[in-house]
Amino acid sequence: MKILRFVPGLGVMVVLVVGLACGRGHAATAGGQVAAEPQMATPQLAILDTDIGDDIDDAFALGLALRSPELRLLGITTAYGDTELRARLLDRYLAAVGQADIPVAAGVATAHSNVFTQAAYARQTPDSEQAKKHPDAVEFLLSQIRAHPGQITLIAIGPLFNIQATIERDPATFRQLKRVVMMGGSIYRGYDGRNGERRPADAEWNINRDPAGARALLAAGVPVFMMPLDSTQIHLEAKDREAIFSHGSPLTDQLTLLYHQWMAGSEGHPITPTLFDPVAVAYAIHPELCPATPMRVEVDDKGFTLPVQGIPNAQVCLKSDESGFLELLLDRIAKDGSR
Repeated sequence: MKILRFVPGLGVMVVLVVGLACGRGHAATAGGQVAAEPQMATPQLAILDTDIGDDIDDAFALGLALRSPELRLLGITTAYGDTELRARLLDRYLAAVGQADIPVAAGVATAHSNVFTQAAYARQTPDSEQAKKHPDAVEFLLSQIRAHPGQITLIAIGPLFNIQATIERDPATFRQLKRVVMMGGSIYRGYDGRNGERRPADAEWNINRDPAGARALLAAGVPVFMMPLDSTQIHLEAKDREAIFSHGSPLTDQLTLLYHQWMAGSEGHPITPTLFDPVAVAYAIHPELCPATPMRVEVDDKGFTLPVQGIPNAQVCLKSDESGFLELLLDRIAKDGSR
């Protein structure tokens, strides 16, 4: 029988021919010999840097990461605004899904100009968690990179204040990251209009909160894989939402709660989430879903990410496989699969 298996990080699919008569855990070789079945690749070490709690896409991105055996999350760092309250949101979320052992670190606190729609969820953390002081995200990042040089994928799905501070504190250690996979930027496509109309490039949110952080990252000497608005405006329509919300697992119950808080705090916004951030997680585990193009990107003071001539400083996905992405998301979150 043939089994299709994706090899994480390579974007290729391997066909294994398994001999049914050989028994579990063995494969038939070309000469009919019995050989041990190939083992799954070792999970990638990863850290998620997130501004979870404002929009809802971060919560779905974390859910996808938690349900992806290709990743081993070393920790989660919070970015932008009240980073301590965001860390409390993560404490409750992780405890509810049985992953409270994943470290959470609070990032650089900043001014916060939009609505923290899921603050009520965060404030309902158990009493023992409310008194918990979270470690510093910058020092956490540096300590993990030192412990695992050349091995960590940093998945950045929020404004880049923590990344900027980490580079400023210890650029040599930061360069020992394996890569950064980020959601951010807008190359040719801006935010779509309310009726789906395409618009020209915008100053995308994660970049325009901290343009200096984006410039620092692109100059840091670490491979950068950018998922901009061009490839991340994928909508979670009602049918797929209901498949997730009706699933009834601890994870989907948290997503249901957070979705409705986001709805209540987003008056005037559409009820259909745009899954910007989960595309970055999907790229980390299945890069074939969002093929990337080498490009040189400059960031201006308003947060526009401009393609220019010159030596590439990023790999940029300009178009994603939207149906393949949604299939992966639903399989992992609503079916507890591991495709």
